[in-house]
Amino acid sequence: MNSSNKTEPIIIVGAGLSGSLLAIFLAKRGYQVKILECRKDMRLDNTYSGRSINMALSSRGINALKKIGLEQEVLGNSIPMKGRMIHGDRSHLSLTPYGRDEEQVIYSISRAGLNASLMNAAEKYSEVTFDFEKRCLGLDLERDEIRFKDLKNGNHFTVDGQCIFDTEGVTSAIRCSMLAMPYFNFSQLYLEHSYKELTIPPGAGGVHQMEKEALHIWPKGNYMLIALPNQDGSFTCTLFLPLKGFLSFENLKSPAAVRSFFKEKFPDALELMPDLTDHFFQNPTGSLITVKCSPWHYQEKVLLVGDSAHALVPFYGQGMNCAFEDCVVLDQCIDNHGDNWKLVFQEYESLRKENTDAIADLALDNFVEMRDLMADPKFILKRNLERRLERAFPEEFRSKYSMVTFSDIPYSEAMRKGRLQDIILKQLCYNIVSIDDLDLKIVKRKLDSAWS
Repeated sequence: MNSSNKTEPIIIVGAGLSGSLLAIFLAKRGYQVKILECRKDMRLDNTYSGRSINMALSSRGINALKKIGLEQEVLGNSIPMKGRMIHGDRSHLSLTPYGRDEEQVIYSISRAGLNASLMNAAEKYSEVTFDFEKRCLGLDLERDEIRFKDLKNGNHFTVDGQCIFDTEGVTSAIRCSMLAMPYFNFSQLYLEHSYKELTIPPGAGGVHQMEKEALHIWPKGNYMLIALPNQDGSFTCTLFLPLKGFLSFENLKSPAAVRSFFKEKFPDALELMPDLTDHFFQNPTGSLITVKCSPWHYQEKVLLVGDSAHALVPFYGQGMNCAFEDCVVLDQCIDNHGDNWKLVFQEYESLRKENTDAIADLALDNFVEMRDLMADPKFILKRNLERRLERAFPEEFRSKYSMVTFSDIPYSEAMRKGRLQDIILKQLCYNIVSIDDLDLKIVKRKLDSAWS
């Protein structure tokens, strides 16, 4: 169904990853699109925030990029990661593959680089315009207006269009305004942990100083360090640590305390981080938050998309992939209903809400897995059994991780099947020391019976 109202502009609030991608989908349909962004044009402004965790691109995100013709360009600027490299005690290393074979990988990509690529792609359409340094102040429910402040001159103004898509993210001013709506449901959950971005620089000649094609994890129980590779030979590291308590950011107040902490807990990483204390105190400490709300729309005028509607913590690597899948589903809904935005918004939320709630819960589960279980022998045994089943029955069995990361199976279905799978596999692995002790066909029948 084609839209007939393409002269009045569509407004997108936020020129981040999902806002720029959504602009391309809309422009391909012939809509006029205006994107208002509070920051300066990031392609011209090199200000470093120290808050950008590298993105892990997987199947759902790749599918979205494929639909706009950007897949090969983005993958060409990324690094494939074949698995998790676990840094154990005494610098012992073990690689846990992500998928059943070497084709199932995820990709480390610079958030800023990907954002710039999407913005450049959007600007190739004459229908798309960007307007920077325009801060959204929220939604005026009485006047049905979106209020903005021009950060260049301080002037306030309002905008209007046939509809407004809010992709501003977790701090969305429009969503905050919607809290005043009757029957608007909202929850936010902060983890007790925060994060700090750090860096392992390239070695001599620009080489990577650790295994390049892996996501590195130092699991320590209640906290952890991770590192993702960059194309320049560096690694972007992120320390996840409680904000308060004995081992916490609160107690790392001096360069000596930071170096002592890393020397005891992450000695092999410390050897590769000459600027550790400089980065530690220069870069801000970020918070980790899960946001859920409903409804996602205001009348047939405003729709929340991506993190504005459903922010999740980064421990399943699905925040960006989930938001990109939002754009794909929204495009399908427009295909179904044209510019009948009431029906578009209703169908979109009905298709996405259950699934975004599911991946938010799975991301919280995976935090515990990454920090507590990656070095646990029983957990490793269960993961090995999953991979063996995937190889033995490639058309019939998928692990929870594979369903989330390497397929477009709805997140809610992946969560339901995956949690049941976890219970059964843990029971089977409890009293064995090797997966050779199990009959895989019997295991497969047990799983099939549980799902039926």
